[in-house]
Amino acid sequence: MRIAFIGDSFTEGLGDEQPDGSVRGWADRVVDGLAASGQEVWYTNFAIRGRMLPPIAGEQLDDALALDPLPDLIVVNGGGNDMMRPNYSTERCAALLKSVVVRTEAAGVALLVLSGPNPADHLFLSSTFHRRGRELTDAIPPLIAGHAHARFVSCYDDQELRDGRYWSDDRMHLNPLGHARVAAIVLSALGVATPMPDPGEPVPRRTARTDLAYTRRIILPWAGRRLRGISAGDGRSPKFATWTEIAPPGPETA
Repeated sequence: MRIAFIGDSFTEGLGDEQPDGSVRGWADRVVDGLAASGQEVWYTNFAIRGRMLPPIAGEQLDDALALDPLPDLIVVNGGGNDMMRPNYSTERCAALLKSVVVRTEAAGVALLVLSGPNPADHLFLSSTFHRRGRELTDAIPPLIAGHAHARFVSCYDDQELRDGRYWSDDRMHLNPLGHARVAAIVLSALGVATPMPDPGEPVPRRTARTDLAYTRRIILPWAGRRLRGISAGDGRSPKFATWTEIAPPGPETA
């Protein structure tokens, strides 16, 4: 099976950092799970942190469809960074995802459209982010209706993933536990039954003091980068830009 992923920091794997500073993430965990099930798996991942849907549906999809051999399956997620812009448009994002549906169908490549988890409970302006996420998630099923090559998996509707135990300290990216749960959801959709990870103990409740510390540590630097037109993905390259064979994982990476 040859599987290519396109997307942003969610699909790149931010929040699931390894001891050497690299990131793993749910996509890496999915291909590890497929390999562990006995399949021969080849993997590419063009996702880059900070990317919005125009380059995901454009440059990243171009790169995936230029692979030789073609992927058997492309997995796409995007829209989270678009939602953080004041000029966000659900209709524009839906049209870009529709273009991915059309182009993969024309290329004869299967498609899985994945909605990301809902971070709104942990963010300021939560009602805005929840509304935008709900609208985009609801817009996806009509996009793939009548396209037999495409399927939809919603992490947004997984209520368990809203729990703070699955989120990293920046409240915008999943932690390793969250990435493991998303991987289990996707693997199950691909026919590989996978148990959900144990969420462990509840996290401490948010307080005014922790929110202030969070604002100083995360929000203000993020806002400063936005004002200067700087993205976390500037100058970054995909972590798997060519076909890479995935060996069955050992106990230390399972």
